[in-house]
Amino acid sequence: MKKFLKIIGIVLLIFIAILITIPFVLESKIDSIVQNYADENLDADLSFDDISLSLISSFPKAEVSVENLKITNRAPFEGENLVIAKSLSFEMGMTQLLNGTEDPLEINEIIADELLLVIKTNKTGAVNYDIVKESESAETETSTETESSGGFSFDIDHYELNNSAFTYIDDTSDLKVYLTEINHDGTGIFSGGTSQLDTNTEANVTFAMDSTEYLSNNTIKLDALIDLDLEQQKYTFKENKAYINALPLEFDGFVQLVEAGQQIDITFKNPEASFKDFLAVIPKAYAKDIENVNTTGNFTVNGIVKGLVSEETIPTLDINLNANNASFKYPDLPKSVRNIAIDASVKNTTGNVDDTFVNIDKLNFQIDEDIFKSEIHVKNLTTNQQIDAKLDGVLNLANITKAYPVELENELSGILKANINTSFDMNALETNAYQRIKNTGNLSMSNFIFSSEDIINPVQINTADLSFKPGTVSLNKFDALTGKSDFSATGTINNLLGFLLSDKKLEGNFNLNSNTFAISDFMSEDEPTAETTNKTPSESTSTTESLKIPDFLDCTITANAKTVIYDNLNLKNVKGQLLIKDQSATLKNMTTDIFNGQLGLSGNVSTKEAQPAFDMSLAMQNFDISQSFKDLDMLKALAPIAKVLQGTLNSTIDVNGLLDSSFSPDLSSISGSAIADILTNNINATNSPLLSNLDSKLDFIDFSKLDLKDLKTKLSFENGQVSVKPFTINYKDIPIEVSGSHSFSNTMNYNAVLQVPAKYLGSDVNQLIGKINDSEVSNLTIPVTANIGGTFTSPNVQTDLTSGVTNLTKQLVEIEKQKLINSGKDKVTDLIGGLLGGNTKTTETDSTTTDTPTNQETTKQEAVDKVTEGVGNILGGLLGGKKKTEDTKAKDSTKN
Repeated sequence: MKKFLKIIGIVLLIFIAILITIPFVLESKIDSIVQNYADENLDADLSFDDISLSLISSFPKAEVSVENLKITNRAPFEGENLVIAKSLSFEMGMTQLLNGTEDPLEINEIIADELLLVIKTNKTGAVNYDIVKESESAETETSTETESSGGFSFDIDHYELNNSAFTYIDDTSDLKVYLTEINHDGTGIFSGGTSQLDTNTEANVTFAMDSTEYLSNNTIKLDALIDLDLEQQKYTFKENKAYINALPLEFDGFVQLVEAGQQIDITFKNPEASFKDFLAVIPKAYAKDIENVNTTGNFTVNGIVKGLVSEETIPTLDINLNANNASFKYPDLPKSVRNIAIDASVKNTTGNVDDTFVNIDKLNFQIDEDIFKSEIHVKNLTTNQQIDAKLDGVLNLANITKAYPVELENELSGILKANINTSFDMNALETNAYQRIKNTGNLSMSNFIFSSEDIINPVQINTADLSFKPGTVSLNKFDALTGKSDFSATGTINNLLGFLLSDKKLEGNFNLNSNTFAISDFMSEDEPTAETTNKTPSESTSTTESLKIPDFLDCTITANAKTVIYDNLNLKNVKGQLLIKDQSATLKNMTTDIFNGQLGLSGNVSTKEAQPAFDMSLAMQNFDISQSFKDLDMLKALAPIAKVLQGTLNSTIDVNGLLDSSFSPDLSSISGSAIADILTNNINATNSPLLSNLDSKLDFIDFSKLDLKDLKTKLSFENGQVSVKPFTINYKDIPIEVSGSHSFSNTMNYNAVLQVPAKYLGSDVNQLIGKINDSEVSNLTIPVTANIGGTFTSPNVQTDLTSGVTNLTKQLVEIEKQKLINSGKDKVTDLIGGLLGGNTKTTETDSTTTDTPTNQETTKQEAVDKVTEGVGNILGGLLGGKKKTEDTKAKDSTKN
């Protein structure tokens, strides 16, 4: 016995060793078979990470697993994935592993995990799943070659799809089907001529056609027993039950593959007739606790889908949905919905997809005493939809959430009254073909609150009254509040339906009146970007959100507002025109009263880019200087010194740049030019460090008494720097020319050149002027330059006054010397005249009558010598003070 057990143990060990070693020998063979099949038969690229073989876990069968399988299309779907699978596993008999590479493998079980299949038809009609290579020989030859070339033979008795997805996109009909979270399994035999397949399916389905979603992530379940006729390729449904959300449906019929496409003949109906079945169709996100809802009335849905699915045709359709005298009430809600009547159908009698139409002949309900009736007819469902609708009734919007458990971001309120007939096609909405949009009737709202992500505050519409006419909607009355703002409006709206139904912009012309209008109340906020969220709190404070002009507006507004609040400014009596389009606002002929004067504006503000930008022209008339330079950051940056002025200002400013998150100019970005006309003679220099510093340097000027009459300045600014062109101001008879520049951070680089009369330059200078006693000397001026640096709050002033006074003193001393010398010369000349004159007449007579020329020359020379001696004595007396003749005599005696 022990020997027998020992033999059994040895055999088992050998068998296990064989099972372990076989995969290492055969994996390369499986890889070769798969790759050969793909290369010879597929017009697509096949790739996978790994193929593994297991003989132990699946014994007595073999299991082959493929990891990260991918099939990628070639042109015309170059680079797009047809199939992606995280893993695929195949189970087969062990003897299949001993076949030659030319022999087919028989597969018994397939399991796919996280499989994604994408089926596409582009606008030219090409499909991405046509990847099998065409045969180049006759069918019989192809069959022979296929059998000899190797491949797969399916004899499946079980398959599974786990957590998978399927996408179908048909661009020719704008049809999209998405199946997600698919869990499906089937059990049956595929190898015989006829067999039976038992399947179970769960998935979420979204179905959209022509940009309209008819199913939105609805849950479906299907338990189906299917007869398989593989020879005829016919699949018949038996004992089938499906669920759309919680709505049960029974169906039967068949689908058969034919040469032209698929032949379909299926009928379905709901097995019960309770109105609760209708509520069950609504997605679970919007219909909670459906099992506890109390309902009355009946509900039926049935349909027939029959015909050929091909490139040219669809099956005929006859689908009907009806409800009569129905009601429902949720146990936790105070209101009920009653007198519900539904009569709707989807039909196609020709098989032409364009002949599909939807009729909602009746959709009526009542909440409290409010009755609402409607009907809608839609033709050309897959092309240019033609819609005819009628709405008639009253609806208290607050009762919607009281009767139905819908979750809204903002609570609804208000009374809606409508009596409207409308007829239009979707293309007319897209192209603004107003002549094809036919609206008649009236709509009114009262106490309605509207909110949107495009506006920062909810809008409370107290009263709105609209009348509909073909092509236009007239806004007869509109009275609303939002934030701090109130406004009333009248006007016309060109495309209200396009705005409501097809994401078109709201176009119109409006007359707007307001008592208080805060700009910030009508701006939306940008969410933080990844760039800003990665910053520190201090860095991201100003960038986490920025105000935006709503993108959906395309309108012209003629405004008249008593007060407009912009940032920290209160603008009074605002009038003008505002054009809003593409997140930009253009101002035309805008005027307002501010700072006891008037401001005119024209230009543009755009919030289309990440940071808002502006380009404006401003005309200021009679602005109160001290107030405007206190409250306007831009004026403070352009001319900080102006805050000391008392009076009025006229100015024109052309400026462009960026706006910060509060819609104020970003001073570091602005550029432009300005001309200012100052109307004042009053200066308050007490709070100006700059004027105080200048006053200490130039004590002969009282800066509070500067003459600013007819003062005009020109300046330009760019990149945070203001350049001031030279201008002249006066203090008494001292002209002062000022020029230079400063930065928006108040760093200064200015020069002030003063033409200072000599009389202002101190007692020493004035004493010299008094000695000279000459009116022309008293009018003499010198230039004094003040170099102004530092900042306006901490200025640094340097002047050349000291050197100027020194130079002037030297000039005056020189002038005094020259004057004294000239005075001495005059006295000498008089003296010479006396010396030479004597008895003039006698001399003249004598010289005339008695002297010869030779005698005359001798006489003159002697006279000159005497004069020279006399001049020396006189100059000595003038310049030597009391150095008397004794000195001269002493010198003469010394000489002698």
